[in-house]
This record gives sequence, structure tokens and C-alpha cells, in this order.
Amino acid sequence: MDKEHEKVPIHLKLNLTVKEAAEYSNIGINKIDAMLRQPGCPFVLYVGTKKLVKREAFAKALSQKLMI
Repeated sequence: MDKEHEKVPIHLKLNLTVKEAAEYSNIGINKIDAMLRQPGCPFVLYVGTKKLVKREAFAKALSQKLMI
């Protein structure tokens, strides 16, 4: 496989799609989407109308939670 088609591992990406965040955290897509819609969510990044998850902020926020 050439370098142009190599996939970047999820743990090295700066931002994740909702699907990737679900795989990364083992949390459902619907729950992550609901978390992203919360006012002041520290790990949402809007690119136009697309929502991405800031991986490091997401991991930090999850590590501080007892229940979601």
C-alpha cells in the first residue's frame, strides 16, 4: 500500500468523526451525538455543518466522568 492510501490510526488523529469516537470510546453513536449537542461541550469542533470530536479533550472529559 502506498503512503497516500495509508490510514492514520485513531489514537494518532487530532479529531475524530462521531463513528471513530464511538469505536475509540466504546460509547454509542447516539450518546456521543447527544453529548456533542450539549451547550459548551469542550470537545466538539464544527467544520461547516459537520461535527468532529477533539480526541484529547474527549478523552480528558471522559476520564473525569463517573457516569454518562
